[in-house]
Amino acid sequence: MPTRRETLAASAALAGAAVLPAAPPAAAVPPTAPGRTEATSGRRPGGTIALTHATVLGAGADRTVLVRDGRITRTGRSAEVPVPRGATTYDLTGKYVVMGGLVESHVHNDGPEAVIPPLFPLNGVTAVREMWGGPLHHEWRDKVRAGKLLGPRWVIASSVMDGRPSLWANDTGQRVVEVADAPSARRAVREAKASGADFVKVYSRLAPEAYEAIADESRRQGLRHAGHCPDTLSVARASDAGQQSIEHLHALLLATSSREAEIRRAMAKVRIDPALGTSFERYASWFRQVHAVEWEAMLTYDVGRARALFDRLAANGTRVVPTLTVHHSLERTDQLPTGSPEFAYLPGWMTDYWPDIWSSLTAGRTARDTSRIHRIYEHRLRLVAELHRAGVELLAGTDTGTGYAVPGFALHHELELLVEAGLPTRDVLHAATTAPARMLGLPADRADLLVLDADPRADIRHTQRIDSVLVDGRYLDRAERLRLLADVARAAAASEPPVTGVAAPHVCVH
Repeated sequence: MPTRRETLAASAALAGAAVLPAAPPAAAVPPTAPGRTEATSGRRPGGTIALTHATVLGAGADRTVLVRDGRITRTGRSAEVPVPRGATTYDLTGKYVVMGGLVESHVHNDGPEAVIPPLFPLNGVTAVREMWGGPLHHEWRDKVRAGKLLGPRWVIASSVMDGRPSLWANDTGQRVVEVADAPSARRAVREAKASGADFVKVYSRLAPEAYEAIADESRRQGLRHAGHCPDTLSVARASDAGQQSIEHLHALLLATSSREAEIRRAMAKVRIDPALGTSFERYASWFRQVHAVEWEAMLTYDVGRARALFDRLAANGTRVVPTLTVHHSLERTDQLPTGSPEFAYLPGWMTDYWPDIWSSLTAGRTARDTSRIHRIYEHRLRLVAELHRAGVELLAGTDTGTGYAVPGFALHHELELLVEAGLPTRDVLHAATTAPARMLGLPADRADLLVLDADPRADIRHTQRIDSVLVDGRYLDRAERLRLLADVARAAAASEPPVTGVAAPHVCVH
């Protein structure tokens, strides 16, 4: 899937124009109002904050939450929790509090610093899992921790580890590590550990020998591994090897066919021609080949096989991140948003090229192809419901960084899609709060929370009715949140990508 930056690269190359592969630094965007630097610094105020008379989801009505020095120090009935003298108090009568805020479990971030990081907490997303890590993400995380940048907590993957040839050519702006055997796989894991990665990202074209070496070396290095289930590996084998999470629904669809052996042989025939010089060409080739195999797998779906596999995932503690957002955007192109108000929070040079890229990815689809792809998407929703019924822990992630997914906003749409798949709202909220927080090891007393005007348990769309946000101990009330969003929109409008040379079009992790 193309990232915003990569969308530009692909479209520019298709049009014969120069590629603009990098976002301008935040310093290139002028302040939009006096005090803007201080307002967006993310620094915590001193003293105690008391949030009183709120309905805390999972705890009850008329609760008080006390916060000091980036930690929640006490939560209880308002009548039983005295407010310390000198505390800054906010009366949240009639409001609903999501403790910990929302956690986004699958993102690929790139772009202006004044735009991308703040959009997450301003939408109540207080932590993200970065699925293709690089120096930029570590730099942003350091700035957030130092109080110099408003942004979420970051959990950062290694570079993508893929087989040879990878789906990604050397044109992505981020490092792709191709491993062909066990020794190179082990070296890659050790390098990831040395680079500060929080976990290892595995990918689609890994050979079984290399994958098993990554899994083993990750254990030796005290790291978890997560990502795609390789095309040549069964989901059961990946789960047994300790893969922490499986991203997307491609592999699960293939694994639930009554003719899995035949499906596996078809997947073995999927080839990536190394002569294809761009990631865009490689991804598009893989995408079309796999869709054909998925259709055959869907026609031979086996409920008994699915239940046995999903029971195994649940027993192993293997999570699944369905990323319905990206599946929906690719497979229900008739429902793509046009002119969404959310697009105003990204630079035009990021969003203007999305339609061209989607047209390129879907070029050549016949009416029959489109009908089949719609049916595949509906089948993915069924798989999500079956996974949930089997007790597999689902995590909410969007693949933000691909087209039509705006940081922060996109997670709320993912929650709607999970409800559409048949999950109860309480379990959808679990997939965006407690479940990912536990997997990522986020502190239980972290001073993050989301304050809503309406109960999301009654309607999941109420997660978008945001009153205020607490992020790392800093309370952004309604007025400040709206002001900071306006700052982001102005920064996005002022952003201009520098021309740094010509590169081949490329696409990102989907």
